[in-house]
Parts: sequence; structure tokens; C-alpha cells
Amino acid sequence: MNSAKNTNTFAINPKRVAQYVAVDEAATVAFAYAIAPLLRMQDIILLDGSLAAGKTFFVRNLVECLGTVDQVSSPTYAIANLYQTPNFEVLHVDAYRLEGIKDFYNLGLEAEVDNALSLIEWGSRIAPAFDAYLKLSISLLYDENDARLFEVSALGSRPENLLNDLIASGLLTWV
Repeated sequence: MNSAKNTNTFAINPKRVAQYVAVDEAATVAFAYAIAPLLRMQDIILLDGSLAAGKTFFVRNLVECLGTVDQVSSPTYAIANLYQTPNFEVLHVDAYRLEGIKDFYNLGLEAEVDNALSLIEWGSRIAPAFDAYLKLSISLLYDENDARLFEVSALGSRPENLLNDLIASGLLTWV
């Protein structure tokens, strides 16, 4: 089960970080739309970044690209939202208020993680709960267009393959 506690002795390779610069909101939408078709049930994406970095904006566009008719919103107070798409469900978690993986396990979302695409804002707070994930770290560049820098890394075979596919497509470049 992917949601089981991570017992791997390996970690994300800091030398295998790729990046994408979204010069404006349209470029962030384009990035979400480029990634969405590559994702499938049981994939886990951890999103990190400061407040207002664009995590929820990215998630909203990615889930809309997957074909949801549901209203996509930040699960800050609900902690988790579930969206329906034609191919699979999407679990959207905001881990900001979680103290760690024990709080996450107490939510009882293991079945949803195993049967949905999981998009987890503030994901580093609960990363040890997962054996494999793609991590997107979003930073504001503070230019006239409020550009964003997406740094992408992976842990596990499937996420590594996703990262390699994004590099091969020319969407991401190695740092």
C-alpha cells in the first residue's frame, strides 16, 4: 500500500531536481495541463511553497484538465476534498494544520490514497507517510508578472519515470 509508512532507506536525490519557470498565470495553467494527462490513480504529488505561492491555483487547473465538474477549492479547513473525474477520483489534501504523519493517519484516508490521484498541499509535512511521490516546490520570483519557479523532484520508480518523461518532453530542465 502506497500510503504505508515509508521504510525506504533512500531519499530524493538532491542532484536530480528539475525546474519550470511559469512567467505568468497562463504558464502555470499550461504546466498543470501538461502534467495532468501523465497522471493516474495512486500517483501522489506533494506541493510545497509559501502562502500564496500558487499551490491551490495549480491544483485547480490540473483537476479541471482531468475533466472534473466539481468546484475545486482549498481544503484548508476541511483538510481534504475529493473530486470526481471521468477516469479516477482526485484527493486534494491541505496538510498545513497537520502536525505530522500521525495526524494524517488519524484522518483515515488510506483507502482514498490507494484509489485516487493524491494532490497534497504542504506535502513535506507528511512525506514520510508515502513510499513514492513527485514533489513540486513552488517559489515566487517577485517580478512584474509574479512568475513562479517550480522545482520538481521524485522519490520512487513511478515518480522518477514521470520526472524523466517531463524532462524528455522539454517541459522541465535539470537544475
